[in-house]
This record gives sequence, structure tokens and C-alpha cells, in this order.
Amino acid sequence: MPVNKFKSVFVLTVTIFLVACIGRVGDINDACDLLENKRSWYKGLNKASIEWGVPKAIILAFIHQESKFKAKAKPPRKRLFGIIPTFRPSTAYGFPQALDTTWSEYRKATNSRFAQRDDFGDAADFIGWYINGSKLKLKLPVDDVKGHYLAYHEGRGGYSRGTYENKGWLLAVAEKVKSRALLYSSQLAQCESKLSRNRLLIF
Repeated sequence: MPVNKFKSVFVLTVTIFLVACIGRVGDINDACDLLENKRSWYKGLNKASIEWGVPKAIILAFIHQESKFKAKAKPPRKRLFGIIPTFRPSTAYGFPQALDTTWSEYRKATNSRFAQRDDFGDAADFIGWYINGSKLKLKLPVDDVKGHYLAYHEGRGGYSRGTYENKGWLLAVAEKVKSRALLYSSQLAQCESKLSRNRLLIF
């Protein structure tokens, strides 16, 4: 085989391999399709779920609400006169839309100095860590998805003060997160065994 042809075949093979490993982002409304196409995500999600005792479906529902699975998501900029983009309303960033201060707290508490908000596995671990903390500090059952999302959005202090009580829009969002967690849970029940087998193939 000529050298140039060999190089072309090699590059094509490597490209196909990388695409297969990375995978496309599947249907974000279908947990099975999403994780089948992002197998490394399942590995990180599974690890976080085991580490913090938080169901995978709940972690996924939080990420769906916060960033729609966009790694580098940021809050939209405020607009002056409705036209000129100015500052962003917060330092929220990445899959979990975690603030700088909360992310620093997570890194310190878990000794994860190099964790990044745009890394799915780190984001899943962060959400598991936060929910576990709320379970311990606020005495929220782990399956109280609505309560945990309110504590996630308002902060545990805000949740304790009931800052969400007069925010009808936020209560509605929390209900949506609860419904999505139930949907993801039912979907995962249909494909969990397949995803678990595929996880063993990931380097």
C-alpha cells in the first residue's frame, strides 16, 4: 500500500474511533439516547450516583434544567435599553451552572483541585455532592426532587428562609425538574443494563 494511502486510511480510522468515543449529543429528552451517544457521560454519572447516593435521573434532570447539557453554558447578558449587551447577572457556568464561590467550595471539600464545570463527570459529581449536602443539612429526603432543586437554586440558606415561597415561576420550574426526573428514571429502567455493559468498554 502506498505511504500516502496508508496515512489516509490511518487518519480516517483514528477519526472514526474518536467520534465513536466522544459521540454526538443525543436527544436530551431521552436519557437512553443521550447516554448511549455519550458513553463517557454514563461512566461519570454512575460514579457520582454511587459516591453520593443520588439517583442518576435526578442528576440528569438538574443538568437539563440548568444548561440543557451545554458544556460552556452561561447566563445571557443583561441588555441596556433592551439592545446593548452588558454584564452577566452571575458567575454561573458550565453543565451545572454553578457559581464561582460554590464551585470553589466543592473543590475544597472534595479535594478536586482540577475539577471543571464544563466537564460532565465533574458536573455530575458536583450536583451529587450538593444534593447530599442538602440531605444532611436540611434533612431533605434524597427523592424530594422539588425541595432539592429549590435548595440548589436559592442556596441552602435561602431555602431555610423560604425565599422561594413567593416565586411562583421558580416553584413551577422545580415541578418541571421533578417531572423530568421521573421521566428519566422510567427511561433508564429500560436501558440501564445495556448502558452498564457499554460502560465496561470505555477506557
